[in-house]
Amino acid sequence: MIPIMEIIIQCVDAAFGYEGKAVIEEINFTVQRGDYFCIAGENGAGKSTLIKGILKLISPLRGRLITSELLKTNEIGYLSQQAATKKDFPADVWEIVLSGFLGNIGVRPFYSVKEKETAVSNMKRLGIDHLKNACYRELSGGLQRRVLLARALCASQNLLVLDEPVAGLDPLISAEVYGLLSKLNKEIGVTIIMVTHALDFAVKYANRILHLKNKQIFFGETEAYINSETGRRFLGIGD
Repeated sequence: MIPIMEIIIQCVDAAFGYEGKAVIEEINFTVQRGDYFCIAGENGAGKSTLIKGILKLISPLRGRLITSELLKTNEIGYLSQQAATKKDFPADVWEIVLSGFLGNIGVRPFYSVKEKETAVSNMKRLGIDHLKNACYRELSGGLQRRVLLARALCASQNLLVLDEPVAGLDPLISAEVYGLLSKLNKEIGVTIIMVTHALDFAVKYANRILHLKNKQIFFGETEAYINSETGRRFLGIGD
């Protein structure tokens, strides 16, 4: 077994769904600290359902989802597909980035000096510190995604959970976002769990891939995925 200090999440023979009916089942995987972990599969394969399970928005119908004691619910930075495609937040960039701390401030009426310094640091990492006072909805799709990633980093620099973070973006901007995520993973060690349809980017950056089709059809290292029947089929690689 992997040493417990290295495990963030472990899923054991789990099924997830709604009203007692499983959407996905027979799920077994581990996420280790520092992983760039991609969840792949076609529409309706159960990817978003699994994300809800990881976020503990739903409980397993069967099996277990074990989370490290080092990782609390408020230590997860989350970017949903809905948030990623929403264009009309009526706020400036600074307000949106700072809102990543809302899960941690409790009854305090103000953000602390340390939180503000962290927000500035995250904006610099993502190259948007010069946009502090800009109106979010007037930014390009790529810059909006950087703002939302900075907000997610304010929620947690331990784990980012991203559900289709490039939804609605053109290929060039999508490549830029995936590159930024890889940089964050390598430079500050943030663990990334990401749902994506873009398998070409998944195999370029991820170190582990979980492929779903209402059941688990592959889990393992990226190189093994590329050489597997599942990987070759979905990547369009011939014999």
